[in-house]
Amino acid sequence: MLTLKLLRENPEFVIHKLAVKHFDAREIVENINRRDEDRRRLQQQLDSSLSEQKKAAALIGGYMKAGDKAAAEAAKAEVAKLKEDSARLQAEAEANLQELNALLVLLPNLPCDLVPEGRSAEDNVVVKMGNAIPELGPDALPHWELARKLDIIDFDLGVKITGAGFPVYKGKGAKLQRALINFFLDCNSVAGYLEVEPPVMVNEASGFGTGQLPDKEGQMYHANLDNFYMVPTAEVPVTNIFRDVILAEKDLPQKMTAYTPCFRREAGSYGKDVRGLNRLHQFDKVEIVRVERPEDSYAALDAMVAHVEGIVNKLGLPYRILRLCGGDMSFTSAITYDFELYSAAQGRWLEISSVSNFESYQANRLHLRYKDADGKIQLCHTLNGSSLALPRVVATLLENCQKDGHVIIPEALRPYTGFDEI
Repeated sequence: MLTLKLLRENPEFVIHKLAVKHFDAREIVENINRRDEDRRRLQQQLDSSLSEQKKAAALIGGYMKAGDKAAAEAAKAEVAKLKEDSARLQAEAEANLQELNALLVLLPNLPCDLVPEGRSAEDNVVVKMGNAIPELGPDALPHWELARKLDIIDFDLGVKITGAGFPVYKGKGAKLQRALINFFLDCNSVAGYLEVEPPVMVNEASGFGTGQLPDKEGQMYHANLDNFYMVPTAEVPVTNIFRDVILAEKDLPQKMTAYTPCFRREAGSYGKDVRGLNRLHQFDKVEIVRVERPEDSYAALDAMVAHVEGIVNKLGLPYRILRLCGGDMSFTSAITYDFELYSAAQGRWLEISSVSNFESYQANRLHLRYKDADGKIQLCHTLNGSSLALPRVVATLLENCQKDGHVIIPEALRPYTGFDEI
């Protein structure tokens, strides 16, 4: 959430920056600033009323001691009137604050200066590519056919049990899932990330804190009776560990990693994008989260991108790194790098990770702050990235590593799988 100070002092800057995301912010920014002026005016009036009330109340005892009953009654009447005025002003201030907050959450995060112009994924910038794209023979299969032939993933059984987008992993397919999760977690732990195991259901405050609510409630599974949400990513519960926390500067950075199943409704998805493992409603993912001082967050972002790249290189899969343009960025992100793997059997790139810096946007919603060396309380910066999301890693691994109807397991994974091929 953007700060009132920024919107009050630099409204044109905010409007200009959000135009990079193709978001017309002028009307909302102007409405926010009008309500902010009302808020400050109401607070001044309320403070004045409470001060007058205190003064009038202090006089009553003196009048009573002096035997001036009329003056005491007049002072009591004045206090009663001031209390009514204070109650009215307090109610107006609370209503104003609710309206103000409802407007503030409509504004996305500002993109940083590194974000390129553009409206859609076609305008994203490729910043790096690595590992050769394999040349598959004419008998190569897409992963959904290969998985069925090898009897390691049953898509039809998942439909029977739950519905489309909920596959059942079997035998070596299930072991491959578990191997990848452990491999990713171990890579993250070696890099200094503390492993945590968070809940996979969160409350509304947690969804609001990281920006999924109210922006993406249509994409989240909701347990109505308890008002809990199934997590779309471990970013939500892990980042909310720090909600309403003031950290000491010496305790920064905070680095955490977690595995969770993730749940996304993916409303409106159809066509080739949903074949096999390309797009699921339930999938496994390992996440990394960092909390940083503002001056350190972009160095941390570079380190996270390099870390994810290192994991992909260990798997030997062809990849590219994209810097997302303004029109393709998420609501909450200041800058995002996407990792994609090339699916040789499908002849297309598949996203397997997003690494983002949210600057202070999430921290302001979370009330996540730190005390600097001078004792001043400041907002932290938050970052997160997938390291990695499993479905499309599995899809490209099966397709790109297939040979004569078998799948050759990358060497880095073999200590985790216990087998060299499927």
